[in-house]
Amino acid sequence: MMRERLPNRHQCETVGFEHGGMKYTASIGRYSDGRLAEVFISNHKSGCDADAAAKDSAVVASIAFQHGVPLETIQRALLRDARGNPSSPLGAALDLLAKETR
Repeated sequence: MMRERLPNRHQCETVGFEHGGMKYTASIGRYSDGRLAEVFISNHKSGCDADAAAKDSAVVASIAFQHGVPLETIQRALLRDARGNPSSPLGAALDLLAKETR
């Protein structure tokens, strides 16, 4: 599938959440029809390894969204603990988005 680029101006929302004892911010961009198009994640300790990993994983998720991969597919592919909770900030952010769209 070809990448669907976003228009220069598009819907965006920002949410805060906690994961693994760290505070994160996720900014979510959407296409004009409401589909997810991009996600950016950062934490309160800019420049640390956890911040870099969160940012990199969000870029990969954004590329997947722009190639038509559904949110649920990415969610199922990410690591979870024995109770089914997300093991990463990206997983936590995507779970929040999934709850919001139900």
